[in-house]
Amino acid sequence: MLFELSEIFNINLFGYISVRAGLAFMLAFILTLFMMPKYLSWAISKNANQPISKYVPAHAYKQKTPTMGGVIFLSATLIASLIAVDLSNPYIWGGIITLVGFGLVGFKDDLGKVLAGDNLEGLTPRGKMLLQALVATITTGLLLYSGFPTDFYLPFLKTPLFDLGYLAIPFWVFVFLATTNAVNLTDGLDGLATVPSVIALFTLGAIVYVTGHAIFSQYLLVPNINGVGEVMILASALSGSLLGFLWYNCYPAEVFMGDTGSLAIGGFIAYLAILGKSEVLLILIGIIFVIETISVILQVGSYKLRGERIFLMAPIHHHFELKKWAENKIIVRFWMIAFIANILALISFKFR
Repeated sequence: MLFELSEIFNINLFGYISVRAGLAFMLAFILTLFMMPKYLSWAISKNANQPISKYVPAHAYKQKTPTMGGVIFLSATLIASLIAVDLSNPYIWGGIITLVGFGLVGFKDDLGKVLAGDNLEGLTPRGKMLLQALVATITTGLLLYSGFPTDFYLPFLKTPLFDLGYLAIPFWVFVFLATTNAVNLTDGLDGLATVPSVIALFTLGAIVYVTGHAIFSQYLLVPNINGVGEVMILASALSGSLLGFLWYNCYPAEVFMGDTGSLAIGGFIAYLAILGKSEVLLILIGIIFVIETISVILQVGSYKLRGERIFLMAPIHHHFELKKWAENKIIVRFWMIAFIANILALISFKFR
């Protein structure tokens, strides 16, 4: 809407991505703050509460906490974005498909758990993975159809290593699946996944903006891909709505995002990394998500191979809980690690 107004009435201010990104951020933030209390009243009346796993008895007191808060911040993100973005940009539609598609997969999973009152219900692991792969394939197919380059880059190098060609499809699908499930694993403590997600969105939003900017990309020696900078507005809107969500999700949480939120966030972070040719750098940008995922892989692998556990419990945030760390201390320390890692990720661009 704002972009179209700038074209029709020659309002140059709304032609700037940075201006529309700022407006989208504020609008999404305000919409989330406004809509969440109404959702909480409805969710409480309908007992739309988060089923707690029997393997995490320390969280039994949270079983009355409403879930599926992701519906609200995703709605706020989409409303703010549709007002601010250039809807003729194909990369915007790729981002919208990613948010809506992964959000719907998570919603179906959440709904099954809530209706059954059991954390083990909902989608089967295989069904959940197949649906995620379907959304990822649709998005990657749209990227290729839009002429998005398939060059593969590594951090610190200013030129691509090689052209992936059609191998980009399975590679990008893997990036989507790995990131969505990593964010999903991290969403186990109040606000634990929210702040690292906001930090990652700011970092990747900046990278995508630079990638789409002819002058900045040349100065920082990153590939210039026309049109991808517009997706920074979507990233900004999601960041704003997540900060609004954090108002209710910070310790002690009044609402959880559920798989509806975590899968959508993970999918969109993966999408930004692909647009910014930062798939490998995503390991540093999403370091908390990586640590959480590796802890699960190591735990499962060790138990199957040796019959012994490495951690008291996985994902690793539960290990620290059983070590008697206070929940808010674990959360804040993980936030600090995420912040430092993203600073290092941004610094890496000066070493190209």
